[in-house]
Amino acid sequence: MTDTGLSRRQILRTGALGGAALFLGVNLQSADVALAAPGDNATFKPDAFIRIASDGRATLIMPQTEMGQGIYTGLAMLIAEELDLPLGGVVLEAAPASDKLYGNPIFKVQATGGSTSMMGYWMPMRKVGASARAMLVAAAARRWRVDPQSCRTEAGAVFHDPSGRSLTYGALAGAAMRETPPAEPVLKDPSKFRLIGKSHRRLDTPEKTNGRTKYGIDAMPEGIQFATLASPPVFGGKVSAVDDTQAKSVPGVRQIIVLDDLVAVVGDTSWAAMRGLAAVDIRWDDGQFADVSTETIHDDLHEAGRLEGAVVVDTGARGKLTGEGVISAMYELPLLAHAPMEPMNCTVHITPGHCEVWVGTQVMTMSQRAAAEEAGLTPEQVTIHNHLIGGGFGRRLEVDGVRKAVRIARHVDGPVKVVWTREEDIGKAPYRSVYGAWLKAKLENGKPVAWSHKAVGPTVVGRWLPPAFDGKVDNDAVDGAAETPYDFPASFVTWVRHEPRGVQTAFWRGVGPNLNIFATESFVDRVAHEAKQDPLAFRRALIGKHARARAVLDIATEKANWDGALSPRSGRGISLQFAFGTYLCTVAEVVVADDGAVSVTRMTSAVDCGTPVNPDGIVSQIQGGLVFGLSAALHGRITLAAGRVQQSNYHDYRVVRMDEMPLIEVHVVRNAEAPGGIGEPGTVSVQAAVCNAIYAATGVQLTRMPIDRALIAKDVRT
Repeated sequence: MTDTGLSRRQILRTGALGGAALFLGVNLQSADVALAAPGDNATFKPDAFIRIASDGRATLIMPQTEMGQGIYTGLAMLIAEELDLPLGGVVLEAAPASDKLYGNPIFKVQATGGSTSMMGYWMPMRKVGASARAMLVAAAARRWRVDPQSCRTEAGAVFHDPSGRSLTYGALAGAAMRETPPAEPVLKDPSKFRLIGKSHRRLDTPEKTNGRTKYGIDAMPEGIQFATLASPPVFGGKVSAVDDTQAKSVPGVRQIIVLDDLVAVVGDTSWAAMRGLAAVDIRWDDGQFADVSTETIHDDLHEAGRLEGAVVVDTGARGKLTGEGVISAMYELPLLAHAPMEPMNCTVHITPGHCEVWVGTQVMTMSQRAAAEEAGLTPEQVTIHNHLIGGGFGRRLEVDGVRKAVRIARHVDGPVKVVWTREEDIGKAPYRSVYGAWLKAKLENGKPVAWSHKAVGPTVVGRWLPPAFDGKVDNDAVDGAAETPYDFPASFVTWVRHEPRGVQTAFWRGVGPNLNIFATESFVDRVAHEAKQDPLAFRRALIGKHARARAVLDIATEKANWDGALSPRSGRGISLQFAFGTYLCTVAEVVVADDGAVSVTRMTSAVDCGTPVNPDGIVSQIQGGLVFGLSAALHGRITLAAGRVQQSNYHDYRVVRMDEMPLIEVHVVRNAEAPGGIGEPGTVSVQAAVCNAIYAATGVQLTRMPIDRALIAKDVRT
């Protein structure tokens, strides 16, 4: 469903089948609410919909993708709150592909990522709910011939207490359709919230636990066949020669497809396709990147670090960073894969003049356009059936999988499901880039009087969303460096664009702040150490006007018992950040064995993300982010030799296991500020907190990830 008119007609038809209904749309950019008047189709062009049917339930056409972050519940809560419905009274339907109708208020395209959902939809969803409520009240008051101000709403009904009358929303929906949406809908005062601010069970949990949830990999259109593929082991390589003699004899193998840069085997089952592919003898032309290795990527990064960067912040620090008291350090992050639990998959059926795609994607319209380009069709000829996602982390912001699946499907009669093996995805996917940060500070009388931060890395934004990149500074790449929780007297922040050879870079959970918070918070500890001050006291003195930063710092350190006694080779470390509109402080506690093995025993976080819509969901997101970040800190690293990635699956690209899990505590600050993002911050905070704890335990500050045991072995701090 891609056409604006079709979308509207379909929704109206659905309502008509169920009896009289109220339809409302909201412009996601302006938060203006519009009425879907059947007789006014020429002018009705809302950007999202709610529909209140004759059964009284509200249906939200959900523009965002659910991938474990709980947004299906969070956005439904906003509608239910303002409508005075129970949370179970809101039904969700996945939106079709349309940037115009469903573009993310922050990205302006239909995308789910960057911890933007609650930030972007907080006001539009509340306004459309409040408008619907006002129209239902107006309809009831008109029928009863009473002042609307004398009516109240509760649990999906309008009440007129003086006369003892009441009508359900379902009974009023048709009449409400004839009312005019208020120009300025009155939002609930936060003191009246029934749902927002209270923990609620997620709406998607029951079907996930009983197995009824349909992920992309569960798509099974009639007549489906199965495929798997092999891409060149070196980025930019090509197929040189193929011998498929043995593969053709594998039972269940139906077709072997050889394209210029991939080989796919189609079979009756995924197992047949995988066995068939294993039997194909493929020789590759490695191309120009066969000499790329971890060492060359490292050398290139450091060469780029010598360049002058684009100036992001300049408040007079450069002239002060000379003479005694200047401290400097360089921090570096490695390539990382996303490794989501649900294997990469995409099902495609191409028929004359049309292409259907079943996939779990964070970018509906980008997937639609990619499919159209590969199928030789227009976007309007492509239907995307989006599904819940079994882990995204940025991997499904990319459409390379859709492109390859469509290219394969062009050679298949009927629908074909393409499933990537874990080895194919980890070994040949877009990666989180290597990053470098060069920092300097000057101390005078125990205080930093000047601070500089040079960030070096690619512009993923420039490739992924070109209009958001001005050609000079990638705002994501300097997020967490351009604005910190600290009041430095003078700062100088720059960015050097550096695209690593031989790999395609992509967003990864935590995006730009991963580098900048790791570098900044590690360096703050380093400077505190040079100033011979406690890291907590040093930060408190720097925070200045950032009261919310001070609050999370105080809560986290108090709950973590910052001054409590520790055993030898144990330590606590702080990471404080402001990113994604959220303040977060994490205190990590570690024990370092004599051989350098690190046990993270406890992580205590305090988070201020503004109004906590669903506190339990916030805690879950921080917990999940901490675990994700801990995997990267302890184990995460993609390495290359002769242009080939050396990792392939979870056995050599580790995530933390049960026996490595620390005790995690998350404390949520309550206030009435607008919501900030919550999916990414936990991941960002881990590396610096853990490394600073190791610094406290051993006296060694780690400046590269993942943790190198050799650097901290047998280093007993005195």
